[in-house]
Amino acid sequence: MNSATSNFEVDASGVSPKQLHGIIPSLKLADGNEIPMLGYGLGTANYKSGAALDTISEPIIAATVTALSAGYTHLDGAEAYGNETELGRAIKQSKLPRSQLFITTKTTVRAGETVTQAFNRSLEKLGLDYVDLYLLHSPFFAKNAEELHQAWREMEKIKDSGMAKSIGVSNFLIEHLQTLFDIPGGLQYPPVVNQIEYHPYLQHVVEGGQDLIAYCREKHIAIEAYSPLTAITKASPGPVDPIYTKLAKKYGVSEAEVALRWCLDQGIVTLTTSSNEERLKGYLKKLPSFKLTPKEVEDIAAAGKEKHYRQFWTQKFDANDRR
Repeated sequence: MNSATSNFEVDASGVSPKQLHGIIPSLKLADGNEIPMLGYGLGTANYKSGAALDTISEPIIAATVTALSAGYTHLDGAEAYGNETELGRAIKQSKLPRSQLFITTKTTVRAGETVTQAFNRSLEKLGLDYVDLYLLHSPFFAKNAEELHQAWREMEKIKDSGMAKSIGVSNFLIEHLQTLFDIPGGLQYPPVVNQIEYHPYLQHVVEGGQDLIAYCREKHIAIEAYSPLTAITKASPGPVDPIYTKLAKKYGVSEAEVALRWCLDQGIVTLTTSSNEERLKGYLKKLPSFKLTPKEVEDIAAAGKEKHYRQFWTQKFDANDRR
């Protein structure tokens, strides 16, 4: 999975946003489809809940159009974010050909309904005929293995329909993935992506035990990182801070760009949720212009293991659970 990152060594200084579309590399998934390695996420920064769910947010539409105009063609949404309608409207307003876009959404499996019902609802809100990637948003809805198996069988049927080009999971640990692989009769389509919170302070490695990243790679499941800037935005100060500062100075980039590059240099698809146009353009300009050395990648990883911080799903894990 690491081979795709070599394209990020291209010098992008002075390149316009439209030209940048051509130098953001894609990662080939196990099903043969390709996913752009840098994406714009509509999660934390553009989340809607409560009474806001009954309204249309023009700021969310505008922020998403800004990301598209800046050069982001990979957009990551979810029903749980409450903004699929805004995502769909932004796509229409951008006037970009659908074939140039990579659209992800995720299912929220509600009590008493099927994955298929949730998927159809998402497509209607998005105003699209298909999505490029559809994910089970988490394994925690399932009370037992049979419920998880049933959900995945529906995911496979959705892929067969052509309305989701690829299917995968999000927030799955090794035991949840293994449950899928233990499905009676075997998998017709294994998950090709596992989207997880990933940053130096949550590398999903248990000392002397499980390594989620290694497991996924063994199973040919691509890793997609959300909240890759957590060490800077939520968990600072910490042991990676001086390393980020040193490398930012060395390469003439921001600490955030070092943090994103750290994920990319591991062959990990990376999402950003910034709504700042200049920052978004800066990522597209700077990230292809430098590459961390293997030692620098390892130095950040080693320092990160000195601290543990989980931003999401904290109610599902003990305070020091690093899985």
